[in-house]
Parts: sequence; C-alpha cells; structure tokens
Amino acid sequence: MRIDYKLKDKFDFTLFFTAIVLVVIGLFAIYSSTVSNPLGKGNFEKQLFALGVGIIVFFFVYLLPTKFFRMITIPSYLFSILLLVVVLIIGKSAGGAKSWIAFAGFSFQPSELAKLATVMMLSHYLSRQNIDLENLKDIFIVLFLGLLPVGLIMLEPDLGSSFVFFGMILTLLFWSGISLFGMFVVLAPAFVSIASIFGFYYMLISILFVIALLIYFKRDIFLSGSILGFNIASGFFVDYVYDILSPHQQKRIQSFIDPMADPLGSGYNAIQAKVAIGSGGFLGKGFLSGNQTQLQFIPEQWTDFIYCVIGEEFGFIGSIIVLALFLFLFVRILRIASMAKENFLSMVIVGILSVYFVHFLINIGMAIGLMPVIGIPLPFISYGGSSLLVNMAMLGIVLNIYRTRKNYT
Repeated sequence: MRIDYKLKDKFDFTLFFTAIVLVVIGLFAIYSSTVSNPLGKGNFEKQLFALGVGIIVFFFVYLLPTKFFRMITIPSYLFSILLLVVVLIIGKSAGGAKSWIAFAGFSFQPSELAKLATVMMLSHYLSRQNIDLENLKDIFIVLFLGLLPVGLIMLEPDLGSSFVFFGMILTLLFWSGISLFGMFVVLAPAFVSIASIFGFYYMLISILFVIALLIYFKRDIFLSGSILGFNIASGFFVDYVYDILSPHQQKRIQSFIDPMADPLGSGYNAIQAKVAIGSGGFLGKGFLSGNQTQLQFIPEQWTDFIYCVIGEEFGFIGSIIVLALFLFLFVRILRIASMAKENFLSMVIVGILSVYFVHFLINIGMAIGLMPVIGIPLPFISYGGSSLLVNMAMLGIVLNIYRTRKNYT
C-alpha cells in the first residue's frame, strides 16, 4: 500500500492514461479513414510504430534530471533554428509547403521540435530575476525569441504552425504577469493585422481603436507614436505575408471569410467537414460506417480533419467524450503548473499547455467551421509521427516536473 502511494506521488497515472486514451481514439479514427483509401495505406501501422517509439521517448524524458531541461534550453533553441533553416534548403515539399526533412526513410517536421524548444527558451528568459515586462526592451526581446522561428516557418510556408507560436507567446507573457498596457502592446499589431485581411476600412477602424487606447493609457508622446507607427506597419505588412503564402493557403483564408464562394474548391473541405460531423447525429453511424469518411469526401481526413471521423462515426456522444478528455488533460496540466515551485519549470508546463490548447482550438475550430482551414493536427489523435513524438516528449516533461515537484523550494 505504501509502495502504491509512493508511486502515485511520483507519477500522475490519470494524466498519462488520459493522453493514451486520446491516442487510442486517434488510432481507431486513423484506421477508419485509411482502411479503404489507397492514399492512406500504411498510415495506421506507421502511427502504431510512432506510438511505440513515443512511449519510449516519454519514459526517457520522464526519467531525466529535471535540471537538465534548463541546461539544454539555449542549445536546443539554436538547434531548432538551424533545422528550420536547413528545411528551407533541402526540405521535402508536402501540401504546398517545404516543411519536412527526409532521413533514412523517415520524415521529420522541424517546426514540431521548434515549438518545444521555443517554449523552453521563452520560459528561460521570462524566469530571469531582472526581467521587467513594463520595459519595452524586454517585451521586444521576448517577441524576437518567439517570432524568429515564426519568420522561418512562414517561409516554408506553414501558416498553421505559426499560429501556435503566437498563442504560446501570449500565454507565457500572461503567466509571467505582464501588465494590461504590455499586453496591449503585444496584441494590438495582431488585431490590426487580422482586421486588414478583411479590407482597408476594417484596418482603419482598428487603428482608430488603437489610438483611443493609447489616449486611455496616457503614455509619453514618443512611446505612443512608436507604438502607433508599428501597428500601422503591421497592417500593411499583412499584404506582404499574404503574398508569400502558397495559392492554396490564400484560398483557404478566402474560404474562411466566405466558404460558399468556392464550395467545390477552397471551401470544399470546410463544408464537407461540417456535413460529416452533422450527419453523425447523437450516437453516430458506427465504426467504419461513416459515408463521408469511407467514401473519401474529405481529402487526407486522417490528419487535419480527424475530428470529423469521430463526429460522424461516434456522433455527438463520441465528440463530447473527446472534448471532455482534452478538458481534463488541460486542467490537470494547469494544476501541475501551479504545483511547480520553480518559476522556469512552471512556465515550461504552461507553455506546453498552450501548444496543446492552440492545436486543439484551431483543429476542432476548423472541423466545425469556426476557424480557417490552415492545416494543424489534433494533439495525440491526428496521424503524424513527428507530432506524436513531440507531444509524448512534452508530456514526459510535464510528468518529470510533477515527479520532482517537492525538490524545489
């Protein structure tokens, strides 16, 4: 009995098995979406192999000395930046983006590793004792560290992964106690940029809103003018970013604004995804019995639109169970973050949580038509060896910190 208590004190079985249940659900969905589709042949077996390797990676990371994570922070960040440069030179193209490095018969996506490396780098910088988030210099250093990999990823181009970094930066800044003005400085350019996608007049309204807030905060004229100038530049910069996106990514943004503008082209996936989920009803059509899935109405449904398989074949009940498992996973990870007594370790956990959550939010948002189709996997469920390995490694870090949580004062 005492051994059991000690084991539970060192290992959060509930969190681990919640993640494994999500992986198993993903395996069922991947099998269903590939069993009759020649394009997905072998994907189930590959994901099963990735799970085996992922569990080994998980326990390897779990058993590492916790202080090791801080030691490798800067080297891992620099290495991830190097890989993002390498992929632009020798990378393999898939889905309109050069985002894969092929080696010895395997393919790896460097942006997945960069997410974890950037979480650790930002946590390292934000946990310094002399950090001052009222100082624009420190804010801009944080933005530079977080957005450097984004710039390289956008050159691939991979719009979906870029969104994860934005969510990560905002979450870590919030957890670090940034002031309302500091959060305004960070969020305003993104607000103006998004508004500019809808047209010049929307951008103009957003800039007027920024001016009103600058007046409210009553900072000196030089600082306010600099912030306003940066926001205006951000709005016009969107045109440049939009131009470097591949044509199919541009069409995805257009179809998000108006899916019915091209129902047989760029809006096709979003429309069919909603049809699949809606047709599942309350209990679903049953495993291997979904028309949209088995008749291959949604291309490569085992990746970005895996949630549609669950919604169609397991219905509202299956969909809610998946949502509940993710919610439990997030709450459990947040609880462990609050237990961590060292600031760096707490921020690493919160950063990992933000990566999981943004993936979850965008992927399911795509499936139900609330988010643009930008190509991003559902953690633990979607097909993808790189994604699963990194997700298991991040889970290993969370439980490693849980294991040693009482060692820090």
